[in-house]
Amino acid sequence: MFTATKTATTTTTSICRLFSTSTKTLSNVGKKPIRLYEGVNYSIESIPVEFCKKFTKRNKTFILDRQIITSGPLGKLRVEIPEFINISENNTNENDKSIIVSVKKPENKIQRSLWGTYRSILYNNIIGITEGHLSIVKFVGTGYRAILEKDPQTGEDIISLKIGLPFTPKLKIPKGLKVSSPNPARLVIEGSDKQQVKLFAAFIREHKKPEPYKGKGIFVDDEKIVLKQRKVK
Repeated sequence: MFTATKTATTTTTSICRLFSTSTKTLSNVGKKPIRLYEGVNYSIESIPVEFCKKFTKRNKTFILDRQIITSGPLGKLRVEIPEFINISENNTNENDKSIIVSVKKPENKIQRSLWGTYRSILYNNIIGITEGHLSIVKFVGTGYRAILEKDPQTGEDIISLKIGLPFTPKLKIPKGLKVSSPNPARLVIEGSDKQQVKLFAAFIREHKKPEPYKGKGIFVDDEKIVLKQRKVK
């Protein structure tokens, strides 16, 4: 008897969920206002049709027809946005201005899924032009180190990696990034564009990924690995 009652209750609950009329139409990240710090300005510009980029998601094509330009003490950044993204100002407090990111149709799954994404990109850009972003690259292994030097032919700043290879990889430092070395086994990458900072750190890591037996390799930020035991025959 108890089993039958429990089964009936479960079935009723499942049916109620199927016919529920309530929908989640807000993005927990997307709906949060973005504070405009002192010295930060932004503008929205239309992109000429011939220069508009497109992307496809779930068999639907979207056009990036506008760009948001943010400028501050550490530079200027741009992000291209699709037609369904809206930007509005929240000026309820003159001393604490902010902007709000929204979408035209919050009930649309695609728009809702990208709502938080574009809000995060815009937020990271504002943090980048005010405080900056950084990534720490660590070299673990006997003799593993990085050397900052000048390219003898071009005079550009490069990073030479001593990571146990039969040759020495020499990496050009991308424009817009600042790289310092507090000690031979550490690199600090700084820049206003978070994506550029993280991508360059990942690019360095690719030259000697951490291996799980001795724990040697190039680690980024708080990266940790679980060491494995070698099988003894």
